[in-house]
Amino acid sequence: MWGRATAGALAGFVLAAALVGLVGRLWPGPWQATLVPGMVALFPLWIGIAAAAFRFGSGLRAWAWIGGSAVVTLGALWLLQATGWVA
Repeated sequence: MWGRATAGALAGFVLAAALVGLVGRLWPGPWQATLVPGMVALFPLWIGIAAAAFRFGSGLRAWAWIGGSAVVTLGALWLLQATGWVA
């Protein structure tokens, strides 16, 4: 139980923040326009991910899926910036 809870709390926050950042960067127009809506959406998204962590059978699976998704999403953000697709 503690493994799933920490995966949802720690890796879930990173995943939620990366998803909000990715949507904010890909949204048409300046990214500053998405800052406040993104901050408003961050908490419910994080809580949803943290709750979904308890659907996994073990803490290791929760860490693997949520942590892996966070790494992939952060990698996509880095790739967008490195290639110059976003300012």
